[in-house]
Amino acid sequence: MNISEWIGNEEEALKVMTENYIQNARVAIPAIIVQFDPQKQTASVQPAIKDTLQGQSVALPELSDVPVQFPRAGGYSLTFPVKAGDECLLVFSDMCIDGWWQSGGVQNQAEKRRHDLSDACAILGITSVPKALKNVCMEGVQIRNDSGTDYIQISEQGILLKSKNIRIEGITDIVGVTTINGSHIGTDGTSTIKGNVNITGDAVIGGISFAGHTHGGVETGGGSTQTPK
Repeated sequence: MNISEWIGNEEEALKVMTENYIQNARVAIPAIIVQFDPQKQTASVQPAIKDTLQGQSVALPELSDVPVQFPRAGGYSLTFPVKAGDECLLVFSDMCIDGWWQSGGVQNQAEKRRHDLSDACAILGITSVPKALKNVCMEGVQIRNDSGTDYIQISEQGILLKSKNIRIEGITDIVGVTTINGSHIGTDGTSTIKGNVNITGDAVIGGISFAGHTHGGVETGGGSTQTPK
């Protein structure tokens, strides 16, 4: 075998090895939640794109115990009621994540593997066109339900809370102009409002109508009562 033939065979062998590695290495893929475990924050997930093996389209296996990512740092978290059918993005780790997932901290690899289907993490939020959100706010940040009927919006115009029912539990201290449009607001605790309060309509305090209540033991006449004490 001459040098050119040897080099050609070596290049061909490297090409085959590289292609085999690429075929087996996983990086990221969209997927669909099958089942969610809220205690462990893991999910069974079905990859949403089929692979091609020997000219045939083959569905990748359902993956179990996949850690689900919630935005979290500094003692605060943003959680979601993850449900079957939710879409996500699977990211496959460079190394085996089993030891870290079970114990946290810095751990040795339980197995020597790279970009394996067993080492996926699910990032929530990626979506296909059929499940794209409608009426996305372009003026600020929103925490909302998918239908857009309930949300908290932060923009340069201020903070807007929209919902059929708003419940506040605990001590509430309101400073500044506050406008409430709705028929009901529930509070558990003490509410302190600093500033003027303008109410359009009646206010019921302790079960007594402010606009419609009357006082007994007085005589009608042209004088005025004193201010409330």
